[in-house]
Amino acid sequence: MPSFFDTNILIYAVDEGETEKYELSGELVEAHLVDGDGMISVQVLREFYSAARKLRRPLSDEQARAMVEYFSTFRTLPEDTRMVLGAAQRSQELVLSFWDALIVEAALKGGADRLFTEGMQHGQLIEGMRVENPFL
Repeated sequence: MPSFFDTNILIYAVDEGETEKYELSGELVEAHLVDGDGMISVQVLREFYSAARKLRRPLSDEQARAMVEYFSTFRTLPEDTRMVLGAAQRSQELVLSFWDALIVEAALKGGADRLFTEGMQHGQLIEGMRVENPFL
């Protein structure tokens, strides 16, 4: 089942300070990398790098770059004008932040059945894609 990962799931996979979320997200990431059915977007990589450098125990520049390289083994979707315009409209329709709507657009463009995120409504269906908070 193709699954899209939001930035917060990847952050928990490297943040040992959040023990329970660290273990669960690490397992989830690893399972989808091994199965080859995980995907992210360039936006997720950018957000991850920035957030990883600001953790309570921040990753070094080298560590953050290495993790970006590791996560880029997921199918990585580029952004385009259609996604940006779609996100602008979807943010209005679903009352999402523009950035969350851009995540949704990328996930839908990639054909994801699931969107793993902590930042949206668990169980919500968006054009057949289910939003899942793996920590509930």
